[in-house]
Amino acid sequence: MTKILMTSVRPDEQAAIDAYAAAHQIEIITSPHVIQASLDLVPGVDGVVIQQRGAVPAEVYPFLKQHGLRQITTRTAGVDTIDLPLARANGLVVTNVPAYSPRSVAEFALMQIFRLLRHTPTLDHRVAAGDFRWAGLQAKEIHTATIGIIGVGRIGGTLAQLLHALGAKVLGFDLKSRPELAEIVEYTTKRELLARADVVSLHVDLNPTSVGLIGAPELALMQPNASLVNASRGPVVDTAALIAALKDHTIAAAALDTVEREAPVFNQDHHADLATLPTPIQTLLALPNVIMTPHIAFFTNQAVQNMVEIALDDVLAILAGKPSAHEITALP
Repeated sequence: MTKILMTSVRPDEQAAIDAYAAAHQIEIITSPHVIQASLDLVPGVDGVVIQQRGAVPAEVYPFLKQHGLRQITTRTAGVDTIDLPLARANGLVVTNVPAYSPRSVAEFALMQIFRLLRHTPTLDHRVAAGDFRWAGLQAKEIHTATIGIIGVGRIGGTLAQLLHALGAKVLGFDLKSRPELAEIVEYTTKRELLARADVVSLHVDLNPTSVGLIGAPELALMQPNASLVNASRGPVVDTAALIAALKDHTIAAAALDTVEREAPVFNQDHHADLATLPTPIQTLLALPNVIMTPHIAFFTNQAVQNMVEIALDDVLAILAGKPSAHEITALP
């Protein structure tokens, strides 16, 4: 019987994993730990599926090869945790799940756009402190707003469609335009998008060209009453520059589902040791014009099921000697 190891498994994934194992008559071993802490489970397995935010250590790749594995699959869209040249050097095919549910992240970004247009970060802080005044917090209705999307791929394109259906003006910046969105998105330069948008929403992959994509020069181009949504990856935004822009009101607010140095913080309980968190995260939490969520935009019923099923489909295809449409064949 085919045996597959899945690491970093959360309780909410188990039902989908069990259903897949039963439907395909395979054995799936699960571990709540990252791959480097689960190597004792590798001997005897035919395939491996991971999900982690930290890098896979170099010694893992030859270990997998030594035990006869031919692939490493991440049930995430991002592959920056995997050393692709090292994986290839050890004969490992790398696959990912590039579209587990574009709608999950797009809907989350839309929710944050509404919250920012309604000034809820400031309002929440006021009410929590007993201040129920709403002076200066007049909102903008979505059909009167201009929303800029940087990265009009699967997620960004889905968000554009949702916004268009609500009557918003949608600006887009991407290296490639999508003809099917021609009636929905006005493609423009990054500079013009930043200058015109009421809210800028980021939906780009993490790669060498996207690190620091939004820094002090870009934030300075935005309107003082404009806001930023980051539901992509933390390093896409220069945190220090963002904090400065939020403090001096270069921009009005930010909704951050991902930030730099989030790995040891997000999806963990730190209520008893908040003072030990990285200083930039502490600072962002204290700002009245910030909404922070723990990298949860993807977390829906459909997305979790798709991440499990697509990842396992790829493993079985590779084990059967078939190609996977999700094989990573080139560096970003």
